[in-house]
Amino acid sequence: MTDLPRTARYSLPLLALAQAQKEVTHNEALVLLDALVQAAVVAGPIADPPSAPEEGQCWLVAAGASGAWAGHGGKLAVRTGGGWRYVTPGAGFRLTRQSDGAALYFDGTAWIAPPTIATPAGGVTIDVEARSAIAAFVLLLEAHGLLISG
Repeated sequence: MTDLPRTARYSLPLLALAQAQKEVTHNEALVLLDALVQAAVVAGPIADPPSAPEEGQCWLVAAGASGAWAGHGGKLAVRTGGGWRYVTPGAGFRLTRQSDGAALYFDGTAWIAPPTIATPAGGVTIDVEARSAIAAFVLLLEAHGLLISG
């Protein structure tokens, strides 16, 4: 794409006054919105682009990426009909990683996965009812994508 003005949050291309072929810019913005609204990545961060990506799939690109992803570490790679599109995440971005169901959060520097919480074990006095309540609470947090069980 050319150096068109872009939106502040998602860096979507904006139409320019008297711009020729406005549909190109508009379609580019729609492709990016399609990838970013309720964002989900197949996996990542990974350094090597997949060999047979499908249109619309996204990945988190690892630092030191190779091939078509070289120089795009830390970004989201979106596969489109026209090739790869890269999105630089902003602080507060959230997405789901499909490979393990983790709900990731971008803190402005790195993608943060929710903490792992192990099932209660051990202790001198075992309260079965309390452990059952804790296990149910952990399952509820996992269902909302806030935790990953250990």
